[in-house]
Amino acid sequence: MLDAHVVKRRRDVLVDVRVAVGDGAALGLFGPSGAGKSTVLSCIAGIEDPDDGVIRFDGRTLFPEPPPLHGRGVGYLTQDANLFPHLRVADNVTFGAGIDPRDSWIAELRESLQLEAFWASPAYAISGGQARRVALARMLAPRPRLVLLDEPFTGLDRHLVRDLLDALATWQRRLRFTMVVVDHEPEILERISPNVVAIEKGIVVQSGSWRELREAPATELLARLLAPL
Repeated sequence: MLDAHVVKRRRDVLVDVRVAVGDGAALGLFGPSGAGKSTVLSCIAGIEDPDDGVIRFDGRTLFPEPPPLHGRGVGYLTQDANLFPHLRVADNVTFGAGIDPRDSWIAELRESLQLEAFWASPAYAISGGQARRVALARMLAPRPRLVLLDEPFTGLDRHLVRDLLDALATWQRRLRFTMVVVDHEPEILERISPNVVAIEKGIVVQSGSWRELREAPATELLARLLAPL
């Protein structure tokens, strides 16, 4: 189980957010740009230290007194792919994971994320959408216990997004990782998780099921964000 209280001062907002996610469950974080969603993920991942609060996962304390990054068991996909441009795609996926590129799990990721056509290409030679899929494969390669996704499908076409949502659900059931996902499209988050936490200006304004949010949004801004296009 993930139980996190993140307090982090930003230049224009104080983020003060609590989230709880059951073992092997998923949670969506929803809200406008600048609300603090990415800050929450970054602090849980250990990329940033909160100014205050407590983060616990799987019976361990991640903050304060955090363990080293490599010992957290967290997979974190940021909004930037952050690949090593001089390395092949195959080497980017397995970098630091201690996994043989011929491993069946790597082969499954390569096929599901449609990486075969450029598997041997250097990362600098692939497109932005391709780099996004490579970064997702690299994040999942070590089979993390906690998966944090920040706008995971940016730059991907709608057909591929549908396929990846199905694959992600399958992988979560099989590997039983806990997952927290940030996205600006409620339809994507609703496919990933039945429950959502809505954040505005650094605080939680509503939490519950998507049906509850749609039927009685707590703020005017939330109502606009949930309105069909």
